[in-house]
Order: sequence, then C-alpha cells, then structure tokens
Amino acid sequence: MDWESPVAENPIYKKGRACAQIETGVMTDKITAKKSERAGAAQTPSVLLFVETSREFGRGLLHGIARYSRLHGPWRVYRWPGALDSPLPEWKSLKIDGAIVRDVKVVEGLVHSGIPVIFAQHNQESYAPFPSIITDSVSIGGMAAEHFLDRGLRNFAYCGLDEFAWSRGRGQAFRQRLQQAGFAADLYRQPVLKKGRAIRGEQNHIAQWLKALPKPVAVMCCNDDRALLVIEACKLIGCGVPDDVAVLGVDDDVLVCDLADPPISSIALNTDGAGYEAARLLDQLIKGDKMAGQVIPVQPTHIVTRMSTDMLAVTDPDVAAALGFIRRNANRLIQVDDVVEATTTSRRVLEKRFKAILHRSVHQEIRRIRVNNIIRLLVGTDLSVTDIATHCGFDGVEHIARHFRKETGVSLREYRKRHAPR
Repeated sequence: MDWESPVAENPIYKKGRACAQIETGVMTDKITAKKSERAGAAQTPSVLLFVETSREFGRGLLHGIARYSRLHGPWRVYRWPGALDSPLPEWKSLKIDGAIVRDVKVVEGLVHSGIPVIFAQHNQESYAPFPSIITDSVSIGGMAAEHFLDRGLRNFAYCGLDEFAWSRGRGQAFRQRLQQAGFAADLYRQPVLKKGRAIRGEQNHIAQWLKALPKPVAVMCCNDDRALLVIEACKLIGCGVPDDVAVLGVDDDVLVCDLADPPISSIALNTDGAGYEAARLLDQLIKGDKMAGQVIPVQPTHIVTRMSTDMLAVTDPDVAAALGFIRRNANRLIQVDDVVEATTTSRRVLEKRFKAILHRSVHQEIRRIRVNNIIRLLVGTDLSVTDIATHCGFDGVEHIARHFRKETGVSLREYRKRHAPR
C-alpha cells in the first residue's frame, strides 16, 4: 500500500484552521547511510508520522506538527492514515530523517533504524533514551477530582483501561486527590477474558458495576470513548445522567462528546502545543542533537462542561442556591452580599454552611468561578483580552490583568500562549 499524501488526498483534520501545506515524499531505493550526512545535507527533511487521526488526541498532535512544518519547514511527510493496529507499510526504502509515532508493535523496527524517533505514549511508561510525548496524569486526575468536588458530590469512581499506563496514571491521580479531600473512589476492573471486553459484553459488565455504586456518583473515565460506554451502560439499568451518575471524559473529542446523549463533559488537553514542541525537538534531533529521554508533557487546559456533569449534588438548599447564583453570574462582578440575597439565610450562616460542605468561603468560590470563566474564554475562543474583560464585567484590561495574575500567578497572555491551540 502506498503512503498517503497529507496534502493532496487526506488533509490533517483542520479544527477550523488551514492545514499546513506539507510537501509529499517520493520513493527512494534505500535509507541514506548516516544521520550526520542527513543533517548536513541541504534538503527538505523527510519525516514519518504514525499517529491516529480517528480521535482528537492524534488529530491535535498532527495539527501542532503541521503548524511547526508550516512555520519552520517545509517537511516532506510520510503519514499512514490507518488505525494503530493496522500494519505499517514498507518504510525502509524511504529516505526517512526522523519519526513521530505511537508506541505500537508495528513500529518496533524503528528502534533499530538509526534515525531519531519520538514516541507518543500509548502502551509504556518510559521510552528512554528515546524522547516521548506523555500526558500529565497528575494534573488530569486532579482536575477531574476538583470538578466533581465543586459540584458537592461525595461518591466517586474511576473507569479506565487496565492495560494502558496512561489510563492507570489518571486513575491513580484522581484517587489520590480525592483521598486528600477525605474521600475514596471505586475502581472499575475489566473482565479478565478478552471476549468479555467486546463492546456489548463490557457494557453489561460496566452496567452491573454502576448498579452497585452508591448514588449520586461521579465517574471519571480515562477518555471520551470510555465515558460514552459508561453513559450507554447507565441506560441499561435506568440510571439518569447526570442526576444519578455524573460522567467526565478526557480529550474533549467533539465528535464523541457532542453526539452522545447526553453530551459528555470532558477535560481538554493541549495536544496542539505538544505536537508543535515534538516537531521542534525532532527538528533539533535531525540536525544533530542527541536523544536523551526528553519528555514533552501534554497538559490539561480546562474542562468543557456539558450536560453529563451539569448538576449540583448539594442537599443544603441555601448553599445550592448560592452556588447556582454564582455560576449564573460568572460574567458579573458580584459580591458576597449579592449571593446572600439569593438565599433565605444570613451571611454568617451561609458562610458557615459553605465551609462545612465545600471547604471554602463564598468569596473564594466567586473568585474561583470568575477565573475559570476567564480561562474558558482565553483557551476556548479567539476573543481579544479587551473583549474578554468586557464580557466578564471588568472595567478594562488592567483590571482583569491584575485579578487574573493574583489568582493564577501568570499573565493573561502567558496563560493563553501556554494552553490555547494555535
């Protein structure tokens, strides 16, 4: 099978932006002998990519790689558009200078090829001495735990994929953060036999697991596909989402999340930025830098809240009313007294109940929701800082800039530079 041209036949998923105009390769008889000779040659670098386009994680990486090639290339790219379990076509006859690939069995031959290779994590925990792209499991699990705790939930569970290191890492971080808050999380275990892991069979297995959990329960899933499976399992046993089971995924794969019923809340990852940094590192390696186990982290940016976690599990009516008021008025500079007026109790009593249930003051909650709203606009939109300030009720850029730096420790522009897709 021929390698696919990423420009002429199957463009990298655009995400609303123009694809990089990457040159396509031509077949050659054999790989050039030495990497040093490649580095010194005045020619367009040839790069092999074996990253899936079927899911947002892979598409995001490819988008970042394409952006780097557009700005600093061009690169001649050989990209295989098949699934990760499909065979890798013959590549040894290609003049390859470097590669960015998933660590699946079909790419094992690249390890001994003598060219620089960057692995995007799939199966392993470490790839040294090869560089790797690895998700920040601690930040992802912690963000998921905070999301559920903020909604007053007290029962928690994690549904992952047992065989993958990245899934185990997210589950461990989720449970550790909950443990710090005084809670435990039930861990789903997959069926031992492979036939039990077929979609229909595992859906029934998940349904029985969910049925035994105390309700309402918050379920973090290792990715959006897993979250979709949990939602479908809930339907089998008559559990409502989010009222009985709140479900959160990872990757913010819009095609999965928005087509689910109900739509899935998900943690967005800066895969675009990671892809860009991976391409930059590969460029340096092709030019002669050494592979030394460098790690390119994929960090979470924010949570895109959809219907699957759009709930408050707070039984105290005044605290629930206060939380609802704060969320509805995230674009206004409300004060504690405004929140108190939305309840039937006094400020002193409300503060006491707030701290007992949420372990923070009303003022802290106002500021937290306000900053999260600013982050959502910084990362998820192309609005200027001036427009964001106006949208959020601030009287100017200086006002919102002071507020944001005080809460986060970084400037608005620096936060957007680090986390927003480019």
